[in-house]
Amino acid sequence: MKRFAFFPGCLIPTMHPSMEYAIRQSLPRLGIEIVDLDGASCCPDPIYFKSKDKLSWLAVAARNLSLAEDLGLDVITNCSGCTATLSETVHLLQDEELRKKINRRLARIGRKYKGKTRVRHIATLVRDEAGYDAISESVVRPLEGLKVAIHYGCHLLKPSSIMQVDNPDDPEVLERMVTALGATPVRHRNWYLCCGKACQTEEIPANMMHDLLRTVDAENAEILGMICPTCFSQFDYGQMKISKMFEESFGVPPVYYFQLLAYAQGEPYDKLGFDRQRFKPECLKRFEES
Repeated sequence: MKRFAFFPGCLIPTMHPSMEYAIRQSLPRLGIEIVDLDGASCCPDPIYFKSKDKLSWLAVAARNLSLAEDLGLDVITNCSGCTATLSETVHLLQDEELRKKINRRLARIGRKYKGKTRVRHIATLVRDEAGYDAISESVVRPLEGLKVAIHYGCHLLKPSSIMQVDNPDDPEVLERMVTALGATPVRHRNWYLCCGKACQTEEIPANMMHDLLRTVDAENAEILGMICPTCFSQFDYGQMKISKMFEESFGVPPVYYFQLLAYAQGEPYDKLGFDRQRFKPECLKRFEES
């Protein structure tokens, strides 16, 4: 098996443990071994912390990366925000003078960042190290006929020179990963919109989500497939609010991709946290019954 240092971040383990469970169940079936990164902290977040104190933000991120360097392994992340922070840190610390400045801080706690580890988002890891065919071969419960509206989110694809995930204007990785499960991906008209979670005003994210959900609804999608836990939270708790604000009915259940993968690989519905969601993807139960 190929081994990678697992950086779970803080959001998934604390708020969505079923996502982590799904990852730990599904990756070994694709020939990928998870090595826990002992001592890892928050990434830290790619928006607020960075805007307040960029050097401290870099130092915390570099410390996390140095833990993987000690293991001699590349890092895999399951959160788009964590990927953004750690990938940008690797990019910025190619600057020798900046790296020296950060290492002077890390020296206070006996750490050093050497710049010898790569950051891999879990979707690109599966694509590049396992492949779409391996996903299909691991499926024991094909999700044939399931219409999945794809939501990439904003951090996964941009800035593309740093994230290096896919073409930000015409990505395909999530569509192909969904197709490998036997399901049908749907690209709705507003697929490129941000979920609005990070906006500081109430009006902007509400309008963004409203526009996005209307195009998802127009495609008659059964679930909203995504790879970001922040987007998941926004769609799970936000759809009811948007429905009330705009007096329209929205309720497409969001599903984190690796929950869907683990389900297609045979994990029972009731082990993947679906019943804890506000909008439950009960449409999946038809595949368990067949």
